Amino acid sequence: MINERHFTRKHVLKIPMPTNSMNYKLVYLSKNKLVMLFKKTYCESLRRHFEKYFGMTGVKKILRKGSKEKLHRNFYILEIPPGSVRGCWVYATIGMSLEFVNNQIELFIYSPQKDDSLVELLTVCASYHRNDLPLNLHHTVNIGRPWLKNSLCDHAFISRPYLEGESFEHFKYRDRELTHCYWLIPITKDERDYKIEYGCEALEQLFESNQLDYLNPARRNLILDV
Repeated sequence: MINERHFTRKHVLKIPMPTNSMNYKLVYLSKNKLVMLFKKTYCESLRRHFEKYFGMTGVKKILRKGSKEKLHRNFYILEIPPGSVRGCWVYATIGMSLEFVNNQIELFIYSPQKDDSLVELLTVCASYHRNDLPLNLHHTVNIGRPWLKNSLCDHAFISRPYLEGESFEHFKYRDRELTHCYWLIPITKDERDYKIEYGCEALEQLFESNQLDYLNPARRNLILDV
């Protein structure tokens, strides 16, 4: 990651020309402009990471209401339509952990439908992440409402992207430390309580043994079968 303390004069940066050739142009940038360019190109590279994997071009979504002062200025949500890899909608954070040294994660969620409420959900998670207690793997969050209309799931669990694999989970931009792309799974309060009492492995085993119907907002509460 760029160490801003090292940039006290103008610097030369090689940037690929927007052609099919391997030509480069020299751009003279001040310290602040160079750092801003890094952040912008990080987000662009992360977006390509999601789009290349799912094989679909996404749409940039920005929450227009609510508190957003904690979010990085380059942050947004990427809305990816159904495709050949996943026949469902995918919503992902872009820039959730910009400027973080630790807890460098991005979140994504699958959805059976196009729904702007998921833009709000992920934006709120990203805002929460940028406080004194950042989110990370196996954490749970209280959504405060059903994740989709009429659902029993009003909490969420941060999981590895088991359906996609390690190559999708691991995103590295240039020499920056590794960023993890984690799956945000909607769960019920009872399932959250089960995880707190028995641990994350027990909850994931519960998902596996019941073949978690993660795309169904009306799925049953798995704790009723325990």
